[in-house]
This record gives sequence, structure tokens and C-alpha cells, in this order.
Amino acid sequence: MSDNKLQSVLSSLSQVYRQLNCLPSSPTPDASCVKLNTNENPFALPAAVMQSAVAALERQYLYPEDDNISLREAAAASYSLSTDQVIAGNGSSEVLSLIYKAFLDPGDSVAMMSPGFAYNRKLALLQGAQLLEIGWGDSGSLPIKELLFGPAKEAKFILLANPNNPTGTFVPIADIESLVARSDRLIVLDEAYVDFAPDSALRLVNRYSNLLVLRTFSKSYAVAGIRVGFGYGHPEVVGRLRNIQNLFNMNVIGHAVGVSVLAHRAAYNENHRHIKYERARVSFALSQLGFSVTPSHANFLLARVPAGRDGTWWQACLERKRILVAVIPEKGLEDCIRVSIGTTPQMDAFLAAVEDILGADTSQRSAV
Repeated sequence: MSDNKLQSVLSSLSQVYRQLNCLPSSPTPDASCVKLNTNENPFALPAAVMQSAVAALERQYLYPEDDNISLREAAAASYSLSTDQVIAGNGSSEVLSLIYKAFLDPGDSVAMMSPGFAYNRKLALLQGAQLLEIGWGDSGSLPIKELLFGPAKEAKFILLANPNNPTGTFVPIADIESLVARSDRLIVLDEAYVDFAPDSALRLVNRYSNLLVLRTFSKSYAVAGIRVGFGYGHPEVVGRLRNIQNLFNMNVIGHAVGVSVLAHRAAYNENHRHIKYERARVSFALSQLGFSVTPSHANFLLARVPAGRDGTWWQACLERKRILVAVIPEKGLEDCIRVSIGTTPQMDAFLAAVEDILGADTSQRSAV
């Protein structure tokens, strides 16, 4: 295609989409790396769940079940809800994108607690909407008055994550209920990491028609690559979201695994106990090494690095040692790294690498 033709094609994009650059191809991480940068759960599936996935492959020639009905029925039964209160998605990120499409027109605004899930910025841009990022404040408590009466008062809906990503902090459910009860707008509560936390707001769904709770099986049930997520809310809201989903939005393996996970949630108890134990162990070890670690209720830690270096420097040093961690491009978090909690050998390798980097850096500074 000539340059003139390419420019003609690109000029035909909508005004919103012209603001997005073409994404470059990203290299696949080396399999030898210790991958602690995307909050995955690295453990094997329980045998019964794995068997359901293998059995689903025998139905690969069939389209998936329409409207994910069996999966929605299983989720509803597991959490004492009705089937019409449940939407199943290709990960909770699909459900989140449907909320933006359903509720926002160009020029509208949506409010998000910040720092938060960066993907929301792109979703708002694609709808031609403004994303209002509301800070937690020094106390770390939910700023209910600001969300209700401050700059966010005209937002079509409010986004919360509990536990929050990237901080791992947890807000008491009573605070969330106070916001939901006092607001007449939709409150979208992302509970992706709730299985590592002390409480859940799912019980509030039957009390408040303006609450929509998102869940995913990527973090706590080790199926990030299979993509299973849910939204729980009032049937009128959920039904309208289901109406704009892609046809056959999930595959037969996702259906089968989702139903099996729901039937075998107890099989994950040891998995969750391990992650909580390793979270505490690694948090203490990092603190002893000079990091300042935010108390976490998720399967990751946000750690402020020792003075003199920033998060990007630490990320690069760790990557050279085949350890992948995340940095957070948010104001005030430039000196932080986010570390997923994995297996004991993975966390031992991470801590050993941190000690090596600290030792080498101290020696280098002493020699100057």
C-alpha cells in the first residue's frame, strides 16, 4: 500500500480512534524469566478443573452456549443470586468495557479512584468521555463527600477497586455501602483481588440497584489465560449489558472451566493461604532491606524502593537477572515497584536478586 493510500485509510478513522497510535508488537517474555509483573496466579489447576478443560476440547466444533446460561446459573447459585443478576464475560475487562459503552456518550464524564486501573483511561477515550481521577487523600479513606459533591458529582458512574490496584489497599465494606446508599449513580466495584482480602461487598447487590460488582477468575483461581469474569448487579442493568455483548463472547473451555471452578472453590483454599503467607514473608523481607511496603490485601505488593534510585532503575536491574516486576507510571509512584506473589521458589529468587542488586549498588557508590 502506498503512503498516499495509507494516509487515506487512516484519515477515515473516527476522530476518537485517530488519537490512538498503532500498537507495536511486544516481545513474549522468555520462559526462563520469573514473571512477577502482571499479578497472575502461577499454580496448577485442581485436577477436577483441568479435567473439565480437557473434556471441553472434545466439543471444539460446536459454538459456545448462547448467553453463557449454564455459567451464569452456576455463578448465581454459588453466590445466592438469581441468574438474571449475573453477566459472564471474557474476563471482567470485557464487562468493564460494556459498562463504558452502555453508559457514556461523547462529552460525558466518569470518576475513578486514583491511582487505579490504567485501562480505564483508554476506555473513556474510546467513548469520547472524560475520566476524572479522584485521589484517596493522605488518610487513605474513601472520599465520599468529594465523590458525591465535588468534581465527580456529574460523573455518569464511579469506579472503585477493592482491594485497589496498584496499591493493594482495602476499604471497609461499610464505607462502600455508605457511598452506594447516598448516591443515585451507578457504582462499579471491581473485586478482582477479593479472595485475598478480609471481606466482600457482593452481599450488597441485593440491597442496592445502583451497585455493580465485577469479579474475575484470573487472580485467585489461576485461569488468567482462559479469560473468565463476571458482573453482578440489578437484573435491569445486567440485562442491558448482556444485550450488547459480542455473539458467543466466551469459548467452550472458558464455560467449562468457569463452571468447574465454581463447583470446586474449596480446592483453592491452600492456594490462597500460600499467597497470603508469601505476601507477609516477602513484605517483611523487603522492609528489612530498606523498602517501604504498602500493606496489601491482594496477590501483589507495592514497594517504594530505597532512596537514591527509582522504580524504573530497579525494574531494569531485576530484568537483567531474569526477574520481571511492574512499575507504575502514576504521579507519586515513580519510586515504586509492584511485585506479584508467586511460588516460594519464585519469591526466593526475587529476594536474592534484590539483595544482589543492593550489594552491587552499595559497592559502586562506595567506590566513587
